[in-house]
Amino acid sequence: MPTYKNILSISEAYRLVGLPQPKHPLISVFELSKNRETDYRNSDVFYTLGFYTIYCKTFRGILNYGKGHYDFDEGSLMFTAPNQAVSPGPDIDCEEGWGLFFHPDLINSTSLGKKINDYSFFNYDTNEALHVSEDEKLVLRDCISKIEKEYSQNIDKHTQSLIVNNLELLLNYCDRYYDRQFLTRQKISKDIVQKFEVLLKEYFSRESLIETGLPNVKYFASKLNLSSNYLSDLLGKYTGKTTQEHIHLQLVDKAKTLLWGTERSISEIAYDLGFEHQSHFTKLFKTKTGVSPTDYRSLG
Repeated sequence: MPTYKNILSISEAYRLVGLPQPKHPLISVFELSKNRETDYRNSDVFYTLGFYTIYCKTFRGILNYGKGHYDFDEGSLMFTAPNQAVSPGPDIDCEEGWGLFFHPDLINSTSLGKKINDYSFFNYDTNEALHVSEDEKLVLRDCISKIEKEYSQNIDKHTQSLIVNNLELLLNYCDRYYDRQFLTRQKISKDIVQKFEVLLKEYFSRESLIETGLPNVKYFASKLNLSSNYLSDLLGKYTGKTTQEHIHLQLVDKAKTLLWGTERSISEIAYDLGFEHQSHFTKLFKTKTGVSPTDYRSLG
């Protein structure tokens, strides 16, 4: 059975890997090639971190992450959000690269704190890591260097805002590079979209959804071996609609067929579509079509 250990602070994480105490308690940049300690590398131990992490082309070996793993031989950026569990395997080794830790307390009272959840890549799976070119690495390294310089010198009234501004700039570049990655991997992305559409149609082709209920985003993501956030972002780039929007549109199409093609009552149709309450079905249908199921049926 795996063991879980909570690492709440950056200082605690530094002690774990044998690094000197960080210069700033809420944000820290470090060269992972300097991190050669091995006592924390145990595939049976998962560390739940209380802060955000970003790693850039740092390791050679396997990093366990939830139910999956990531092979760092490929080289990339990997992101984790607070309360996600990670486990360095015993055979992992460090290459040239950097790591960045920042605590939620750093950004809670800032505009970045209000939009941090918009950076959905913090909740991607490890096999959805960001691959960057050498030029892109230099841009990110420049942001990192400015952050490190700010907290390493005398702190004044401008320090926090400049750190947070450079951190936000770093995240915005990562967001841009992910958009580029979706496009450069066009064939792979289109294949995923097509597979999703097939899965969606197959699910709603069932006579009744009473037993299975309405599908959620996680259902389709797991079928495609993707995280929910990554699937929704990919669909958004290629179709303009999130996974949930696609599910609702398919549901409404099936409801329209039943409303015009059968004499079942509205409550029966709602039940067949997996709704426990007719009111929930009616509300969703009207939101998507502008009319109630009863009014839609009368149009036919």
